[in-house]
Amino acid sequence: MSRRCVAIIGTGWVGASVAISTLHSGVADELLITDARTDVAEGEAMDLAQGSTFYPSATVRTASVEEMVDADVVVVAAGSGGKPGQSRLELLQGNASLVSDLGRRLAGCRGTVLMVSNPVDVLTRVMQQASGLPPERVLGTGTTLDTARLRHLLGLALNIDPRSVHAQVVGEHGDSEVVLWSQATVGGVLLRHWPGWTAAREEPLAQQVRRAAYEIIARKGATNHAIGLVTADVLRALLRDERRVLTVSRVHDSVLDGAHGTQLALNGVALSLPSVVGVAGAGTVLLPALEPAELAGLQHSAQVLRDAFATLT
Repeated sequence: MSRRCVAIIGTGWVGASVAISTLHSGVADELLITDARTDVAEGEAMDLAQGSTFYPSATVRTASVEEMVDADVVVVAAGSGGKPGQSRLELLQGNASLVSDLGRRLAGCRGTVLMVSNPVDVLTRVMQQASGLPPERVLGTGTTLDTARLRHLLGLALNIDPRSVHAQVVGEHGDSEVVLWSQATVGGVLLRHWPGWTAAREEPLAQQVRRAAYEIIARKGATNHAIGLVTADVLRALLRDERRVLTVSRVHDSVLDGAHGTQLALNGVALSLPSVVGVAGAGTVLLPALEPAELAGLQHSAQVLRDAFATLT
């Protein structure tokens, strides 16, 4: 069996959390890390390697970006993180230049590139265009974290294990994201049919999901552990060819045809929709039957991202 190799670019708060979560998950046999701060990357590699008796067998070492083109998945966690009160889109100008350069250096990548840096949706599009890789092989973690936050909050509200909650957040990983309340289920029962549930509870919960990162950053300066766990989960789906449906972000075709005649015009925008994730990336994108308000929200989210990308050209 071939060795599964994961590479991580950027060893700040997020990159370090991605690294330890990946090692604990056991999905990688080899972990390569790099950072513009060479000493920091070397220190992280040493620190992680010295804990090898506490996670499934894997080697950890530093590597150049050019060496990483042979990895099965390259995770990009480089760039500036958000400051208190700063939106993800406000990080765009500085991080886009960095990601564009990395994309050109990863042009021959044989595996999948997984974007974590924010604003993740626009940077996923920047990476795909700069690298020339097929859209299905350049993914962003997108709203996988928002979906996990939603399930956590619904679990608390209903006193149910969040693993029994099936609800999704789509669109931008940011302020214009859309919660698909009409599709949410708990143990196979529509959430809106759950005893005691009312529509009045939905918008406050959606706001909690949208505000989650701001609340954490205001308290500790960054969000890192949950996104580290989420990234390791996406890596598991990719490396084990699990073909799980995850709300990852990728560049989409001009028009998506969905259930019951639903159509969504995207014209090359990268945003999150339920997608089948496996070893070949996210080749199958699903567009559920949406309520008019949900579809309008998703179209608005696409426009927000379209406008943000336009500021780069």
